[in-house]
Amino acid sequence: MATDTQLDLTTVLPEALDEQDACVQRLTAGLQARAGIMDAHVKQGDAAAQLCLHFEPDVISLQRIRELALSLGARVESDFGHLSLDVDGVSRPARAQLLEQRLRNAPGIAEAHVSPTGSVAVEYFADQTSEQAIVDLLERFGTPPRTARPRPVEGAKTDGPAAAVPEAEKHEKHDHKHEGHADHDHKHGGIFGERSELIFAVLCAVTLAAGFLLGLSEAVPDAVSTALYVAAYFFGGYYTTKEAIQTVMAKRFEIDFLMLVAAAGAAVLGDLAEGALLLALFSIGHALESYAMGRARHAIQALAELAPATAIVRRDGAEQEIPVEELRVGDTVIIKPNTRIPSDGFVIVGTSSVDQAAVTGESIPVDKVPLSGQSSPGAKDIPAESRIYAGTVNGPGALEIEVTKLSKDSTLARVVRMVSEAQAQTSPTQQFTDRFQRVFVPAVLMLVVILLFAGLVIDEPFSATLYRALSVLVAASPCALAISTPSAVLSGLARAARGGLLIKGGGPLENLGTLRAIAFDKTGTLTEGKPEMTDVAPANGVKEFELLSVALAVESQSDHPLAAAIVTAARARLDGKPPLKAGAVTSITGRGVSALIDGDEIHIGKQLLFSEIDGAPLPAEITGTTARLEAAGRTTMVVRRGTRYLGVLGLMDTPRSSAEPVVARLRQAGIRHMIMLSGDNQTVADAVAGKLGLDEARGDLLPEDKVKAVIDLRTREHKVAMVGDGVNDAPAMANATVGIAMGAAGSDVAMETADVALMGDDLERLPFAVNLSRKSSRIIRQNLWASLGIVAILIPATITGAVGIGLAVVIHEGSTLLVVANALRLLVYREPKNNP
Repeated sequence: MATDTQLDLTTVLPEALDEQDACVQRLTAGLQARAGIMDAHVKQGDAAAQLCLHFEPDVISLQRIRELALSLGARVESDFGHLSLDVDGVSRPARAQLLEQRLRNAPGIAEAHVSPTGSVAVEYFADQTSEQAIVDLLERFGTPPRTARPRPVEGAKTDGPAAAVPEAEKHEKHDHKHEGHADHDHKHGGIFGERSELIFAVLCAVTLAAGFLLGLSEAVPDAVSTALYVAAYFFGGYYTTKEAIQTVMAKRFEIDFLMLVAAAGAAVLGDLAEGALLLALFSIGHALESYAMGRARHAIQALAELAPATAIVRRDGAEQEIPVEELRVGDTVIIKPNTRIPSDGFVIVGTSSVDQAAVTGESIPVDKVPLSGQSSPGAKDIPAESRIYAGTVNGPGALEIEVTKLSKDSTLARVVRMVSEAQAQTSPTQQFTDRFQRVFVPAVLMLVVILLFAGLVIDEPFSATLYRALSVLVAASPCALAISTPSAVLSGLARAARGGLLIKGGGPLENLGTLRAIAFDKTGTLTEGKPEMTDVAPANGVKEFELLSVALAVESQSDHPLAAAIVTAARARLDGKPPLKAGAVTSITGRGVSALIDGDEIHIGKQLLFSEIDGAPLPAEITGTTARLEAAGRTTMVVRRGTRYLGVLGLMDTPRSSAEPVVARLRQAGIRHMIMLSGDNQTVADAVAGKLGLDEARGDLLPEDKVKAVIDLRTREHKVAMVGDGVNDAPAMANATVGIAMGAAGSDVAMETADVALMGDDLERLPFAVNLSRKSSRIIRQNLWASLGIVAILIPATITGAVGIGLAVVIHEGSTLLVVANALRLLVYREPKNNP
């Protein structure tokens, strides 16, 4: 069902709020390109612009829409708060759907998503309710939070009633291994703790078996067997009845209700043993489903528990051991050899190798050295060889690190939080099965009612008619269908997280597994992203010194990667000679830069720039030099001072050594069309693409051109992934079916804006992501066809009387366990070894 809502919006250019403005059009077009968003438009209100949305909350969440809007250049000031936490009492799809419905019907809640593992994500109106009110609501629903406190989410609004919760309470020890702890388990689930349902199922089976065996002896009164069967009904039907009452009160007819009707019907027919068998097998099956969902949940919790509980910190000249929650930004933490690292930061003393597999997926330990040159860098300025992540394992050397993030904001903590939230997002197949069940269950009830009148057509006693109808009721219950997709999706997300991949929900997981086309950004994705100036070609009559002096003066005031390469090389070649001074430096987007030196107008940029501006045209000498360098794969920059062309600079960004084999592995995985998008000229783009084995290269692209290229490819191939750094490529990634960001562990923006994040700056994780998603998609399809096929066979078999209640429930529960076991294979998935 679609939902309408609106967000307060201020674009990057506050004056550009008209619907026809290019910035606004990019925002709305980018949002409407996403699955689940039917319409997005901006309207100007009295105080601020409003982003009006019409979307499907089961497909995309408000939190994800907010992230996409930010990545597309909007600044969102919303009245929505966001709460993410894990709860007890939810371990199956039916319970998750029930809790989701009850939350969505609660006042003040705009949107709610609940996964079968108990992950809850709630969007609420901050002026109508609060985090604490939602926690109280969950307590009343019998699904209390598994964590001691709600997990605060970055960007969540806390004014209004939400502010009533003391800040210290919101943040107190919320990341310190609370989830799933044994000392918390006994509080929930029943008199036997969280295993109560399993114990009741076993007691049901034991009393059933005892009643049946004692009934074989003539020395034992029938009343004893009857009493044992009644006890089996109690143990087997207790949790089923409890859940069925809740679902019926919510105006839903779930599988539990169908099973209870069948068991009650067997009792009416006087066949207590068969009804008790049905409840025993059903309750055991449910308990095993809960166990399977627990496996997927614990795979995520295992990540959260990687970070140690305490840290050794140096304060006031003394070393002390403190809880990680008490670490402050700027603290110096001492890391002993062969121990886990408690926080994100950078190395200030010592050298060692660090196993980062838990966060980035890198299989080989990474050498770490102290950061030099600046004492308090920004997070994005820390080089990889000095950056440290919480939860990783130090090698043989002792280290001292400076803390850059609180424990709740560490890369590991955010990965765990995002994966937990991703579990609550439904996949396309799951949306289909949910819609199918909403139609199928009432249809089954109607069929059963019709079968009750079979005696009007055929000559048989009503007891036989009722027995057949109840058998159909059991056979048609879509237990396996309900569990087939979520079990596979959750297992796939958990396996991805362990492999250094952050996949934000079942939608991206399935889409990545079915797409056939990928678009790559060139710089920093297929190449190292560290260009070097390799060629200096002065024009006739121009000295190299003049060419480099002008280039250095202008480019030293630019933050473009190519400018940095020119500055580094020019300073080395000029060897400390006095630099010129440039003023009025202006960037020309996608083309180059202009400036003034001693009154002369300076232009440095691509060859195309000089055909678009006034002034002397390019001489043949310059165009010839440019063509020669570009044919060798160089990116060229032409330098003009006034009307004089000083020469050409050639730069080269080396392709990653892994890029060519990665392209080959992607082809082996089934990706049939791969293109490269680049701001470099077409000749350079073609040279790089040809070397790497790509199908197509598009050069001379501005950011908006990359968006058009992605849309064009998506139109031709139906689905397309865009791989970039998650910052400059955000608009293109937003318009792709799946946006994939590289190096997300070092970039907060990349982690939040992408659908799939490769945590390490390692292109080789991309084939793993595609292959895992392909495997997940295959298992989802296998489970779907298996569950539907068994129901399709069982229904006619029970109608004709070939299968009775006992055999129907055995096959029914067997199929459920079959699809769950098939899905759990994803938890131990390994990459194919035969890839080149």
